Parts: sequence; C-alpha cells; structure tokens
Amino acid sequence: MNATTIGWAGLVGSFALVAIAIALSFWQRLHLTRSIVWASARAAVQLLLVGIALRLVLDSKASVWWAWLWVIVMIGFAGFTIRGRAKEVPGIFVLGTLSMATVVVVSLSVIFGFHVFPVEGRTIVPLAGMMIGNSMTACVLVGRRIVGELSDKRDEVEARLALGLSWQDASRPYVRSALRTALVPQIESTKAVGLVFLPGAMTGLVLAGVDAVDAVTVQLAIMYLVLGSVATSVTVIGLGLTRRVFTPDHRLRLIVRASH
Repeated sequence: MNATTIGWAGLVGSFALVAIAIALSFWQRLHLTRSIVWASARAAVQLLLVGIALRLVLDSKASVWWAWLWVIVMIGFAGFTIRGRAKEVPGIFVLGTLSMATVVVVSLSVIFGFHVFPVEGRTIVPLAGMMIGNSMTACVLVGRRIVGELSDKRDEVEARLALGLSWQDASRPYVRSALRTALVPQIESTKAVGLVFLPGAMTGLVLAGVDAVDAVTVQLAIMYLVLGSVATSVTVIGLGLTRRVFTPDHRLRLIVRASH
C-alpha cells in the first residue's frame, strides 16, 4: 500500500469515520442515520462508476473528443441540478446551462490558451468538473437571491421605474447585492486557503509524492480558475435573470415562486 493506492482494505477501513458519524447521530438523536448511510452508499456507487468510465476517457490512446463529450454531459446535468435546487427562479434551466457553458468556454480558453495545463483528457475533465461543481452552488444562490429581492421589494423597484429609471438602473442595487452575496463565500475561501485549510488538489498531490511547492503552484492555478469561474457564472445568471423578469417597456413582470 502507498499514499495513492489504498486498496479495498483501506477503503473499508476509512468507513470507520462514517461509523463515527452514525454513532454521533444515535447519541444525539439526530435521526440522520439513514441519510448518512444512503449518502455514503450513493457516493461510493457514483464515484466507482465514474472511475470506471474515466479509465476509458483518460486512456492515453483514447481520443480527446471523448473528454469534450463528457464535459458536455456535465454541463447538461449541471443545468438540471440547478433547476432542481432553484425551482422558483424563472428560466433557471436555460440560464444555468448557459452559465455553465460560458464558464467552461471562458476558463478553459484561458487555461489552455496560456498553456497552463496541456490539452488532454486527464486535464479537461477534472478541470471542467471543478469549475462546474463550484459554480453551481453560486448560481443557485444568486438566482434565488435575485428572485427574493425583486419579489420582496417590488414596490421599491416599481417606484424607481415610475421615476423614469430604466430596468437596469431600477434593479441594479438588488442585483448587486445578490452578486456580492454569491461571490463572498468563494472570496473568503480563497483568502483562507493555506492558513485555515489545505484544499483537496494540493492535498492529493502531496499524498501522491509531488513536491510541496509544485503542489502549491497547481493549487493556486486551480483556485484562481475556480474564483474566475464563480464570478463568471453568477454574472451570467444575474444579467440573464434580471433581463428576463422585466418587459421591453421597463415593467417588472409578476414573479411567481414555484414550490420546492
């Protein structure tokens, strides 16, 4: 056994940590045992299936187009996931899918355009996955926040419109607040990296025996990539959603919040 190959025995041994979580649930009567077991089992099945599939995609002899196809599937699945988490946001599936596609195109263009990483299946799929995964939560947050702000403060928005402001100016304070709310967690996470916690990519590289400084440079590139991805995704959602809830003649549409 080594740091990068723990084997099935090591995997089973790590389940002791899940057992601790279950024991704590019993002790504090949290009634989360079933959820913990289901989440652990589901994660194992999903990751094992993904691992098997990735073996084919990341094979050195496989065409890089299989990796791009994988990314397209991830973008579509992310759109469905965002819709499921923010059903009250009008048009969120289209906006969410568009934002994920924009994030992938912009970010990978920068990364590969500046030759930060080589254009290979082993870089395309993981990098796209990290960008999409980190951006989804922010997209859901900004979408729900904008809907909430414009619904709760509808009178204020309409008063601003009545004073002659365009829909862009009338909605700007509320959209700006939503964008800040969605971006702050990622900014704070970026500020705390290295001091409060060691992120996953760096930890994995160190466990794999990579020099610590080399691991740090890779992690920094990924952190910058994620921060830019989150900023891009929330901007696309914010601008697209705001435009959708106003009519061409600068009236706020009726926003009906769908039940979860």
